[in-house]
Amino acid sequence: MKKYIFGVVFIALIWACTSENEEVAVDPDTTVSFERAAMLSNWADNIIIPSYDAFAVEITALNTAYTSFKSDATITNLQNFRKSWLSAYKMWQRVSMFEIGPAESVGLRLNMNIYPTDTQKIDGLMTSGTYDLTLSSNRNVKGFPALDYFINGLGVDDDAIIAKFKDENKQARFGYIDAVLANMTTLTDNVVAAWKSSYRNVFVSNNGASATASVDRFVNDYIFYYEKFLRAGKMGIPLGVFTGTPIPKNVEAYYEGQISNELFLEGLDATQDFFNGKYFGVDQTGESLATYLDALNSVKNGEDLNKIINAQFNAARTAVSALGSFRSEIENNTPPSAMFLAYDEVQKIVPLLKVDMVSAMSISIDFVDADGD
Repeated sequence: MKKYIFGVVFIALIWACTSENEEVAVDPDTTVSFERAAMLSNWADNIIIPSYDAFAVEITALNTAYTSFKSDATITNLQNFRKSWLSAYKMWQRVSMFEIGPAESVGLRLNMNIYPTDTQKIDGLMTSGTYDLTLSSNRNVKGFPALDYFINGLGVDDDAIIAKFKDENKQARFGYIDAVLANMTTLTDNVVAAWKSSYRNVFVSNNGASATASVDRFVNDYIFYYEKFLRAGKMGIPLGVFTGTPIPKNVEAYYEGQISNELFLEGLDATQDFFNGKYFGVDQTGESLATYLDALNSVKNGEDLNKIINAQFNAARTAVSALGSFRSEIENNTPPSAMFLAYDEVQKIVPLLKVDMVSAMSISIDFVDADGD
C-alpha cells in the first residue's frame, strides 16, 4: 500500500518538476493591453459579491429550516434541515476561495469548515453548557462539519437521530446548534456588509502590479486555496497521499458519507469559473485570468496556456466524476487506485497555475509549500 502511494507522490513530484522545465513563453513582440482594474471590477461586482449574496440567502434558508426542526423534531423536518444544509454547503464551496479582505480578517474559512470536527469536544461543551464559539480554539467544533455531526452522525438512522433530539439532553443539543448557526450567520453578514460598504472600492482601486496589489495578493490566495484546501484538504489528506495511510474520517461531510465528491466538484467548478471570469449565476464572462493570459499571448510548448489549463480542469472533473463518494472509495478499496488516478489529474493543475500562469503574469508566490509538491 505504502509503495503504491509513495509511487503516486513520486510521479506527481516528477511531473511538477518537469512542468517547471518545459517551455512557457510570452511573445516579447506583443504589445500587452490589459487593464487589471477591469479584471478586479469583474471579480468584485460579478463574481465575489454576488456569490456572497447567494451564500447569505442560503444561510438564511438554513436558519429557517432549523427553526422548523427545532419547533417540531420530525423526520420530515430533519430531512428538510439536511437539504438546506447541503444547499448552503455547496454554495460555501463557491465562496471559500475568497479569503481576502473581510474574510481574511475574520478567518471565515477556518470558522466555517474545519474538518474533521471534534465530536468528543462538542459533546463535552454541549453538556457543560459553557462555551464560546468565537474562540479560535473552538474552530473545529462548529460550522458545517459540526452540523453534519448533529444531523447525520447522532444515530444509525433518522429514527435514532430524532430520538436524540427528544431525550433528556435535547435542550443542550438545540442550544449548541443555536450557537453554531448564530456564529455562521454573524460571520457571513459581516463579510458581506464589509464588501459592500467599503472593501469593494479598496480592492478594485489597488490595481497595480506589486506583491501588495489586489491581483497579486488574490492570485496567491486563489492558488493557495486550490492547492491546500481543494486538492490536499478534500482529496490528498484523506487519501493518505502525504502520510502513506488513508484517513477516511478526514473526508469532508464524513457523517453524511455520500457527498464528499459532490462538494469537491462544486469547488472545482468554482475555481475554473473564476479562472475564466464567469459571472455568478449568469452565462457571461468578463476580464479574467484566462483573458489576461491571452492578452500576454502566453503559450506552453506551442499551445495557448489558457487552453491547456482549461483542458486540465476538464480532465480533473471527468476523473473525479467517475468516482463514488470519497469515503466509500477509501473505505472499500485497498488501495483506492481509481481515486489516486483522479488525484493525479487534480494535481496536474497545480504547476500550471503556480508555475506557468504566475510566471507569465510576473507574479511571485508568497506562501511556503510544505508538502513537497
